[in-house]
Amino acid sequence: MTVTPELLLQAYRAGVFPMAEHRDDPEMFWVDPRKRGVFPLDRFHISRSLAKTLRRDAYRVTRNTRFAEVIDACADRSETWINRDIRALYEELHKRGDAHSLEIWMNDRLVGGIYGVTVGAAFCGESMFSRERDASKIALAWLVDLLRRTGFVLFDTQFITHHLASLGAIEISRAEYRTQLAQALRMEADITSAPLAASGQDVVQRNTQTS
Repeated sequence: MTVTPELLLQAYRAGVFPMAEHRDDPEMFWVDPRKRGVFPLDRFHISRSLAKTLRRDAYRVTRNTRFAEVIDACADRSETWINRDIRALYEELHKRGDAHSLEIWMNDRLVGGIYGVTVGAAFCGESMFSRERDASKIALAWLVDLLRRTGFVLFDTQFITHHLASLGAIEISRAEYRTQLAQALRMEADITSAPLAASGQDVVQRNTQTS
């Protein structure tokens, strides 16, 4: 079966996503986890040390400026589920406005980022990377701030990790995820409808007010 961008979006609306066994595997398969990782957008946890890093603003954040580079950086590890066809599909979704990236820069060097797919008011996070301390945490903090301000109600992380749990991610059942996804699909949100935060201080302050 040929997977098209349209079929891929249909899969996200049905609650499943694609993976490959490894980067050189020509096949992909659909994943529907029994337990799903999600970020409650009003409970993102910014620790004291992360708040200090965010306020320092020793970095720059951009949106959708290096989508392909973010995917390549996410796949640049010994084991990855991102094969050539999956990469091409997400690039096509990005061109259509259905996939987005957030990039973290330090001294004009891309040091962190995250990308994902949007359907309705759900952001389905795919992968992230970090080349400097806290770079992926910075990306998540700025992304959660942006999702809150642009009408999103669901941030899907697919799986739960210790790293994500430390920031407030939780694990829910497949049934609960489907309920939240159905609600999000009845709504509309646009991740490009608001500017990025003016500063890390703004991110911290808004997070304090909503969490």
